[in-house]
Amino acid sequence: MKKIIKKLAVASIALSCFAGCGSDQQANEKTKDTTAEKSKTVQLMSLSELTTLDTAGMLDFPDAITHTAAFEGLYTLDENDELIPAAAKDLPEISEDGLIYTIKLRENMQWSNGDTVTAKDFEYAWKRVTDPENAYVYSFLVQENIKNGVEVAAGEKPVSELGVKALDDYTLEVELTEAKPYFTSLMAFSTFLPQNEKAVEEFGEKYGTTSETVVYNGPFIVENWSQSEITWDLKKNPDYWDADNVKVDAVHYETIKEGSTALNLYEDDSLDLAYLSGTLAEMNMNHADFKSYPTATMNYIRFNQKRAGADTPLANENLRKALALGIDKETLIRNVVADGSVPLYGAITEGFVKNPVTEEDFRSEAGDLAVFNETEALKYWEAAKKELGEKIEIELMTTDADQYKKLGESIQGEWQNRFDGLTVTIRSLPTQTALNISAESDYDAFLIYWTPDYQDPISTLKMLYSGNNRNYNNPAYDALLDQAAKDYALEPEKRWQALLDAEKVGIEDTAGMLILSQNQQTVLQNPELKGVNFHTFGAPLTLKNLEWQE
Repeated sequence: MKKIIKKLAVASIALSCFAGCGSDQQANEKTKDTTAEKSKTVQLMSLSELTTLDTAGMLDFPDAITHTAAFEGLYTLDENDELIPAAAKDLPEISEDGLIYTIKLRENMQWSNGDTVTAKDFEYAWKRVTDPENAYVYSFLVQENIKNGVEVAAGEKPVSELGVKALDDYTLEVELTEAKPYFTSLMAFSTFLPQNEKAVEEFGEKYGTTSETVVYNGPFIVENWSQSEITWDLKKNPDYWDADNVKVDAVHYETIKEGSTALNLYEDDSLDLAYLSGTLAEMNMNHADFKSYPTATMNYIRFNQKRAGADTPLANENLRKALALGIDKETLIRNVVADGSVPLYGAITEGFVKNPVTEEDFRSEAGDLAVFNETEALKYWEAAKKELGEKIEIELMTTDADQYKKLGESIQGEWQNRFDGLTVTIRSLPTQTALNISAESDYDAFLIYWTPDYQDPISTLKMLYSGNNRNYNNPAYDALLDQAAKDYALEPEKRWQALLDAEKVGIEDTAGMLILSQNQQTVLQNPELKGVNFHTFGAPLTLKNLEWQE
């Protein structure tokens, strides 16, 4: 902010000089020069910090967005969320039993160190993600899908036996554990991006910790970043195979957590895309530059049932049901959050995925689950107090982003007002810190967001499968997901019904987690900036198609 203020001060002095000493022609020339300079760099914001440039270690949205800008995966998403080939020449050839994927790569790609991009780079990256010595958070995506993934991650089989191999320089073969109808969409996710083995070995423990300790094969190259920085730059990669279709030369990112700061910077022309939420979004809905993009991102509360080896209060099902039914989402989301987001009554968002036979939307077919019911909520509350005592205390962890702190405070107030004897303590932390704590199950409840990794209900429903870090275990729920993943993988109607049933068990019957809202991505967007592609799964935003309107 000091840099920005300094720049604005200098600009103000310069403009005053022109007004007092220069001609109209000089002023016009200055305006043209400023416009030309601006066209070179897109000014964007991030609500949290970039944590790593090691694609295997991806944790949060800024990582996914930056990774998919700087690395080229096999597939990517177009502006309509349709999968299109990227490093791959075409969509995969899939065996009749759905187990073998054969993918042909383009032959004109290279890394920023001059190496040719080959199928071996994908094989190496996926095996590195799964190697138990590395313990990457998103390795579960490989484990759950690729043959021998579970055994490799557990150290029961060598990494070499993971079911992915380069048949030659430009042919990759992947063998799955079971048929996975969604697997092609999964390959657009950050975890499945390639890595250059030479660079990983050369930089060792420093790999991905700075923009200089990585090599790139995507539309952009990252500059001016280390793990202590809250800003970073993306510069067009001249060696990218499709560089002719990358229309902007540079993107600059600032980490901005306060909505008011984002709004001020946008109005000062220091941002080209400002994220708004809550009151600020509501106040600016009539702004000429206001836009609202649909997303599949949901806000929800994780209920953790075991902490430091002991049960939390949320191990009590009656308490979970009381809290889940005791939130008036219509008032909270439409009147308090008031940013265009909508109340959500299930784990699968509206408009995300359709019945493969009837094409009915999942949310529409599943109906509303865990709807606000104060009478029922109070019955469950009284039952919980009989089992846990008259005074119940829980901690609600949130990220330190402005909208999540405010949402957490609203939930705290509503719960404490409704449930006599309940004390809710708020703990707001930087996003990376909160995510790391949640991975260690060191919390009671956690208000956070979720975007599906791939285009299938199981991407979200898998969060409650036994072995999760919120310590929810339900054999009936597991059995339904197993049916969808294994027994009915090639029977679309039966698979769909199993997923519908699983959602009801997890969200309504047992209150495994509390779903709050489906986000709309509300922004102020420079009208000259085009190609802003928000997505409903994978990376929430891709940057390749950005361009300035001529």
